[in-house]
Amino acid sequence: MNFEKIDSSLASAIFDIEDEEERALVVFIQTEAPLEADQCAVLEKSGIQVGNKDRQVFTGTLSASEISELSDQSWVLNIKLSENLRLLRSSRVGHGLKVPGL
Repeated sequence: MNFEKIDSSLASAIFDIEDEEERALVVFIQTEAPLEADQCAVLEKSGIQVGNKDRQVFTGTLSASEISELSDQSWVLNIKLSENLRLLRSSRVGHGLKVPGL
């Protein structure tokens, strides 16, 4: 595994994983350029839907072993753990909208 391409929160999450084959980590993968057909195949093998191969950022739910394999690819710039978004507790959300119960 190339830890230079993995952010610290992902590295920490990988060390906490019990089953390296379980797809349990939601990540962002940034590539250095639009993908070639063989590179698309590598991502798709990991369950990542490539869609438009001209993109350079992809998301997927991967196992620790799949992250290890991808981090060793020369065309992968970095892999980051996706953070859970949370709603800010406020009586006003957006443009003056009030959300009941908040």
